[in-house]
Amino acid sequence: MNRRILLVFLLPLAFLPFIGIATAYSVTTLQTATTTVTGAYDRLGIAMAAGLAIGLAALGAGLAISSAGSAAISALAEKPDTFFKSFLVVALAEALAIYGLIMGILLWLKL
Repeated sequence: MNRRILLVFLLPLAFLPFIGIATAYSVTTLQTATTTVTGAYDRLGIAMAAGLAIGLAALGAGLAISSAGSAAISALAEKPDTFFKSFLVVALAEALAIYGLIMGILLWLKL
């Protein structure tokens, strides 16, 4: 069951940067006299990639925080000296959602 969760939810997170790069690369702009026009499908692809970047990163961070947070609390209850290590693991899991948010914002600015 844990392997299935890993493959279904966390494996797409590994491909997220490639999805973002491919979406940004596929944007074709037509230079006109004074304005830049993007195709409708390119804008849709960027919007979908931004939504996926934020959504999947938040989902992965939520799964990581739920497992790491409960382990950190139980380790902290047994041995209070492990506070910094526990806090560091949970903070790294939270950073995953922040990276997804930054990627989504960067993609959204391409619109």
